[in-house]
Amino acid sequence: MTAPPPASADDVALWVALSWIKGLGSQTFCQLLRAFGDPEGVFAATGKQLREVVTANIADEISAGPNAELTAATLTWLKEPGNHIITLADQSYPQTLLEIPDPPPLLYAKGDLQLLDSRCIAVVGSRNATPQGEKNAEDFAAALSAHGYCITSGLALGIDGAAHRGGLKAKGSTIAIVGTGLDIVYPSKHRELAHQIAQRGLILSEFGLGTPSRAQNFPRRNRIISGLSAGCLVVEANVQSGSLITARLAAEQGREVFAIPGSIHSPLSKGCHQLIKQGAKLVDNIQDIIDELGGVTTQQQAQDASSVEAMEANPILDCMGFEAVSIEVLLERTGLTSDNLSAMLLMLELENKIASLPGGRYQRIV
Repeated sequence: MTAPPPASADDVALWVALSWIKGLGSQTFCQLLRAFGDPEGVFAATGKQLREVVTANIADEISAGPNAELTAATLTWLKEPGNHIITLADQSYPQTLLEIPDPPPLLYAKGDLQLLDSRCIAVVGSRNATPQGEKNAEDFAAALSAHGYCITSGLALGIDGAAHRGGLKAKGSTIAIVGTGLDIVYPSKHRELAHQIAQRGLILSEFGLGTPSRAQNFPRRNRIISGLSAGCLVVEANVQSGSLITARLAAEQGREVFAIPGSIHSPLSKGCHQLIKQGAKLVDNIQDIIDELGGVTTQQQAQDASSVEAMEANPILDCMGFEAVSIEVLLERTGLTSDNLSAMLLMLELENKIASLPGGRYQRIV
């Protein structure tokens, strides 16, 4: 879909008011924009004109006029630092979402809007993940973030939360797309994580303030996760997992789909194995993803990638030798800080250049 002409700040209230019309979904919203140009034109249309585009019930709701109370509450929220509303008419609206069949007409955002210009990759999976699955998700997300990719996921328990934590570890950061209003944190166990993302990443929702968690909201959220992203990595999933919906949407949107294999005996591997049978790329290290997606696109991400390459060129492997060594020994030999060394070791491990051993030791394998 092509974006309409830019809207002025005064028009935001009308976008918000139209989004609150009962029964109006994203596709019908866009049909109204095509017919009448913008929300002001929609509210100015006659009942007869509206009925030519939408059902009689929706036409009557629009003719009754904006809900002043809901609109005012949203505009009050918008004045708070870090809060944003992005419409299809805004220059900051993500180009990747304009490419999907039903882009959300309006996005509520909290955090750093510049992340919408990032090269993104979705990392999703089971809410009931294994400890190893969560570690894989966090490690892959951290390494991808270090390469400049922004990690998108859905803030759910399990793999999603681990992916966000990994994304926050490096400059690529993370975007959480949620299925509630941004004044609600769901699940409540992720309240602190949501706060961290709002401070150092970005939280997005197409749902108005006060919208509670509803089952039908999450498949709609999933199309935004995949739509924002160049690819989708599924870490652990059973065959009924909602993350398979995200993967299917990603494939339909022309995005790359990746899956991490697991034990043939584990139910949480069956969804990933099914995706691989259907053509998803099997992934067992980060290079599999980098090779497929290529480099990052923005100037800042290119600088981040250069920093990562410089880190990888550091003679850490020479300092390690081929004997198992501890973190303490490597800190002494390399002169690096603990944080930098840990990040480098993580990337080397994901690239199958070193192996982690019991007792916090590492060994070179190439």
